[in-house]
Amino acid sequence: MMMKKTMKFGRRTLLLATLSAAFGAAVAAPGAPLVMGFSQVGAESEWRSANTASIKAAAKEAGITLKFADAQQKQENQVKAIRSFIAQKVDVIAFSPVVESGWDTVLKEARAAKIPVILTDRAVNVSDPSLYVTFIGSDFVEEGRKAGRWLLERAAKNPGVALNIVELQGTVGSAPAIDRKKGFEEAIKANPKLQIIRSQSGEFTRAKGKEVMEAFLKAKDKKIDVLFAHNDDMAIGAIQAIEEAGLKPGKDITIISIDAVKGAFQAMVAGKLNVTVECNPLLGPQLMQLARDVVAGKPVERRVTVIEGVFPAEVAAKELPNRKY
Repeated sequence: MMMKKTMKFGRRTLLLATLSAAFGAAVAAPGAPLVMGFSQVGAESEWRSANTASIKAAAKEAGITLKFADAQQKQENQVKAIRSFIAQKVDVIAFSPVVESGWDTVLKEARAAKIPVILTDRAVNVSDPSLYVTFIGSDFVEEGRKAGRWLLERAAKNPGVALNIVELQGTVGSAPAIDRKKGFEEAIKANPKLQIIRSQSGEFTRAKGKEVMEAFLKAKDKKIDVLFAHNDDMAIGAIQAIEEAGLKPGKDITIISIDAVKGAFQAMVAGKLNVTVECNPLLGPQLMQLARDVVAGKPVERRVTVIEGVFPAEVAAKELPNRKY
């Protein structure tokens, strides 16, 4: 058994070392700061702003020169930024992709330039997985499952009662939107009384979340019992729409969201949101260490997943002072 484990670890280490070697990244010259090109999705939410702040602060702390580009939620902007990083001959490129698909060409250009690529927060769907060295971020499918499991436990207190669910999805085609939906649906299948009656993108923004929730509420053919929002900002926007419709969020409509930002805890303390699933944005320090290891040619894990929790309203007042984002 020990020999099998050793062989498995050896193969994994060899694979990861091969991925790094494929880029042929050179170690930065002695005394020269490592240069990272980073393309961010945008500034669409509290979570994203905290993620950006973490990356900028960690780069400064690590003595890494950061070339930062805000894609404003447009893939074409990210592609332009990555090509700009390639032209500037940065040591490493990291980015949080707006959507999953459409990256093969530009990532092949990065590999041809011998610049390694690290994915942060969101994954990509490419024909050749060796086009990037490693991924650091959350397990979005598991986040969706956690949200679904919480609802299952709540529904179990009233067995046989049907619940109509509306869903505010994230950006169409993005990894968190796809995966959180998948995980949530997997979990609630255990109770056929839980049905998603409407699902639409709120684009991860507060304003769009409010707009879509208003449309859900105007369609009065079925009573809405539960809202599942793919992030806290959309949930907070939806809370405004629910209140303007004369209903009590958190009571008339149970609200489940993901991210666990301060705004969600404040909403839970006010009794307007029932639970938030954590998605930790503070990836900066881990990303900088990964970048150093990758550029140095050291073997790294193919996927680095952060540990996260679930925070129901009952613990919000106690936890709020501890939140860093």
